[in-house]
Amino acid sequence: MITAININKSYGALHVLRDVSLSIGQGEVVSIVGPSGAGKTTLLQILGTLDRADSGSVMYDDVDVSNLKERELARFRNEHIGFVFQAHHLLPEFTAVENVCIPALIKGTPMKEATERAMELLSFMKVDGRAGHKPAALSGGEQQRVAVARALMNRPLAVLADEPSGNLDSVHARELHELFFSLRDRFNQTFVIVTHNEELATMADRKITIIDGKNTE
Repeated sequence: MITAININKSYGALHVLRDVSLSIGQGEVVSIVGPSGAGKTTLLQILGTLDRADSGSVMYDDVDVSNLKERELARFRNEHIGFVFQAHHLLPEFTAVENVCIPALIKGTPMKEATERAMELLSFMKVDGRAGHKPAALSGGEQQRVAVARALMNRPLAVLADEPSGNLDSVHARELHELFFSLRDRFNQTFVIVTHNEELATMADRKITIIDGKNTE
């Protein structure tokens, strides 16, 4: 479903990724691990179309996103890729349900339809009782569940997560990890997760290790 072929990326003289190739199937939960500075986040950003490779290609099914123009790329990203970050990036002036609705509203979904979908997701995440609260009134675990709901809003092909449990205590981190697998089982959702959390990395269907810009499994 996601195929990366010979991805190379440099920043000046620093060669971050070197001929990275990988394939991720629909419904897989794949972890990307490796030492700090190895290129994990750079790879995730390229897979998520947030950055472009210097060479190589990224395919989502039969769409080569490497060839899309910026406007086409932004639309593809909004409609087909969900993101979860270590910092939740919820907009503080909006409620939980409003935050979850944002990707759908950008896509052009009517507010009523978006709100119904958002509430369904918040209910699945077991935070629907907090839907009317702003992020400052939510715990860290609740905020991250809202962020996951937002990532799922447009029924993406894949959810890409960068250290999603990095700011959570061990109990909430474990709950979040279990949530990812529940979502995979319920919706056949694909997850690609950069993590230093060994428990989460081991739970994944596959572990991709990045060392010195190259990948192994």
